[in-house]
Amino acid sequence: MRTAERCLRLIRSRAPLRINDIGGWTDTWFAGDGWVLNLAVAPAVEAQIKVYENREKSKKNVLLHAENYGQSFWVNPSQPSSPHPLLQHIIARVPPPPHLKCEISVFSPVPAGISTGTSASVSVALLGGLLFLSNRKISLQKIASLAHRVETEDLNMQSGVQDQVCAAFGGICFIHIPEYPQTRVERISLQARMWDELDRRLCLIYLGKPHLSSAIHKKVIARLKRGGPERRTLEKMKELPSRAKASLLAGNLDSYGEVMIENNECQRALLPQLISREADAIIKVAKRHKASGWKVNGAGGRGGSLTILGPADDGCRRQMLREILSLGKGIKPLLTSLSQRGLVSWDAKSFSRQEI
Repeated sequence: MRTAERCLRLIRSRAPLRINDIGGWTDTWFAGDGWVLNLAVAPAVEAQIKVYENREKSKKNVLLHAENYGQSFWVNPSQPSSPHPLLQHIIARVPPPPHLKCEISVFSPVPAGISTGTSASVSVALLGGLLFLSNRKISLQKIASLAHRVETEDLNMQSGVQDQVCAAFGGICFIHIPEYPQTRVERISLQARMWDELDRRLCLIYLGKPHLSSAIHKKVIARLKRGGPERRTLEKMKELPSRAKASLLAGNLDSYGEVMIENNECQRALLPQLISREADAIIKVAKRHKASGWKVNGAGGRGGSLTILGPADDGCRRQMLREILSLGKGIKPLLTSLSQRGLVSWDAKSFSRQEI
């Protein structure tokens, strides 16, 4: 944009990430009825929209900055394409008015492919900003559904529904999937002391490389479609979110950690490769320091991340994290904290705010 142009509006939008998805894999088209309990965490994905007058009446009226990739390019909202088709198709779903020109920046605080629902958070944050620009007020449920449709309909990708829900609603989400892709969402409220204790002990560990497991996941899906023993494991996984919810509401973090471990072993039962060597090396350290629980985030496989419910003692937890960092291979703890807030959008020039 030319620096002389006057910025009419400055819209900012944020959506949290997702970790520790108890019941993940059951929020998919091949699972039938499913249940998930997951946690929203900060730092959030951020979208920023600077709005100008489109004096040139250009059809390419969006300048898109994909900050994590160091790429900038002009977009015609009516003709989404590469690069970054996810971002372009989101803009196509809620295009800016043609008389306006927008400079959009999108930033993720974590690397791509880290198994924290990052693409869903990007979708929800950008959709929230574009809807705010267009003065369209729709429910969080519909925003999550629209973000999911971008991935499955526009990009023809495999996608569960839990990540978009968590990004939109925030907090602790207890999600029922009565019939894919429909969702019923309950946000779980904890006493302040319980929330703080859970937040203090949660640790997000990056496994050293992006999540690269589409071939493995296709193998799991094929097994599930055949209805073998993996199908029984999937049915067992549907029972875990209710137990996790009950443990949190009872203030029993040790019990919650046991559900995490059980879910992790269910993922291993679906396919051993879903729990990588790096994840098992980290789990070995966590066991040695008497952590209460651990679970590979997302579907599992090579790369990505792991959630640990660390030991109650601060010193033991910090020592555990130091030993995990010493494993090398790019493995490292990432700073994160529980997020009560889901999607939020506001105009920084007028300071009007929209929390749906």
